[in-house]
Amino acid sequence: MNVIGQSQLLHSVEQYYNARLREHGATARGVDWKSSESQVLRFEQLVKVCNLTGPFSINDYGCGYGALADYLRANGYTFHYRGFDISPAMIASAGELHAGMPDCTFFGNEPELPPADYTVASGIFNVKLQTGDGEWHAYMLDTVQRIAGLSLKGFAFNVLTSYSDEEKQRPDLHYADPLFWFDYCKRNFSKYVALLHDYPLYEFTILVRM
Repeated sequence: MNVIGQSQLLHSVEQYYNARLREHGATARGVDWKSSESQVLRFEQLVKVCNLTGPFSINDYGCGYGALADYLRANGYTFHYRGFDISPAMIASAGELHAGMPDCTFFGNEPELPPADYTVASGIFNVKLQTGDGEWHAYMLDTVQRIAGLSLKGFAFNVLTSYSDEEKQRPDLHYADPLFWFDYCKRNFSKYVALLHDYPLYEFTILVRM
């Protein structure tokens, strides 16, 4: 995908999430999840890539209002959190909500985001809007490469699954083949790859340990 095409794609996605934030505020619904419970369930899968027994740094790629930082703190982990989002409105909201957390930093410009032990991405590959599946797939390939480049020890991401009931699938969402992404990550990034598809959401999570 060329730079102009990706820029237009991301602008549409940014506008979509800005509208959710205006409507629902800094809540799970404000980042287009149905409930805070499902949001937490996703976090539980993603952080399985991390060694949680000691201090670690983590990049939250597509951080929204920074809910993952709250999840990590609530569970008593020792971490340094860096959130990145394409939406300035989300970054402003996240910075305001976490002003009292010195271990959290937020970025609206991806080149400024430094590598971390781990990078996780929750929900960034779901909302394709009018983008064709082929173009969206190319965007995903490029983005997963960038996420891998930001990760020293591992990374994780989730995607809606192509195993979703066909009658419940929406044309504005992307449903990916979990077997493709397991194979792709196994062949391109690490021998240590896990595919999680055993939790009660219409999605899967890929864990890659370096």
